[in-house]
Amino acid sequence: RYVEEHRLGEGGCGAVFSGYRIKDHLPVSVQMVVVRQADDNGKNVSVEVAIMLKLAAEADGSVETSAPVSLLEWFDFGRELILVMERPVPAVDLDKYIEENGGFLPEDKAKVILKQLVDAAKHLEDKHIFHRDIKSENILIETGSDVPRVRIIDFGLSCFVKEQSQYRVFYGTEIYSPPEWYGRSCYRCGPTTVWQMGVVLYEALHAGDFNTTSFLKKRLKFKRHLSKNCRDFLDACLTKVPETRPTLEELHETRLRRVEQRPRLCTLYVSNGFK
Repeated sequence: RYVEEHRLGEGGCGAVFSGYRIKDHLPVSVQMVVVRQADDNGKNVSVEVAIMLKLAAEADGSVETSAPVSLLEWFDFGRELILVMERPVPAVDLDKYIEENGGFLPEDKAKVILKQLVDAAKHLEDKHIFHRDIKSENILIETGSDVPRVRIIDFGLSCFVKEQSQYRVFYGTEIYSPPEWYGRSCYRCGPTTVWQMGVVLYEALHAGDFNTTSFLKKRLKFKRHLSKNCRDFLDACLTKVPETRPTLEELHETRLRRVEQRPRLCTLYVSNGFK
C-alpha cells in the first residue's frame, strides 16, 4: 500500500521515513515506533495515536486542510507501531526555512508565520491537547504558494490535558523549557505553550538559537530595531513568571492584532483569506 523511501530523521518516539501511497502517489511520512515497555512507551504511543485520530476526526474538510499534519493510517505489530501521515510537499521545517532566508526573518515574514502558529496552538488547546514540544524543527512551512503555510508535526510527546493540570516530569526540548521548570520543577500547558511561541519568534528574528538558561542569565539580547509591538509581544511571551504571561486566547485576540497593524501586512492577510 505504501512505498518507503529515505530516512527523514527522528520523531519524538521513533525514526521517520519519507514515502508515498501506491494508489495515488500521495506523499507520506512513515514513523516506526518500537514499543519496548508496554506499560510505559506503549501507553505514550497510544496517546499519540489517540490525539492524531481525534484531530483527524474533528478536522474540517479533507487531508491538507488542518494545521497539524493528518494521520492517514496506523498499524499495530505488537512491539512496533507504524504511523502513516501526510507529508506536505513542497515544505521545509522552520529551522531550514530561516536558514534559507539568510539566517533570520524580517518582521513581516515572521508575523505571517506567527499568526498561523498561534492559531494552531489555540486550536490544540481548545481540543485539550498539549503538544509539549513546539519548536522550529517541529513546524513545517509549506512553500508552494506566495504565503507560507504552517503545519505542526511530531506529536510523539503530546498528551491530553485537563484544565490547570500541572506536570512534574519534563517532556520536550530541555534548552527551551520554561523558567518555572527550573524554579518549581513543574509546568502547565497554557503558560508553557505561550513561552514556546516566544521562543519560536525569537529564533525567527535572530541569527542564533534560543536557550532558556542563557536567557535567564541575560546572555541573549533582542535586536535593537525590532518594532515596539513585536518587542512587546516577545516580552509578554517570555515573561519569567508563568502567571503573568498572556494566555493563548489573549495572544490570539489582542496582542497579535497589535503586531499585525501595519497596513501592508493586513492587506496580505486579507488577500489570502486570513481573518
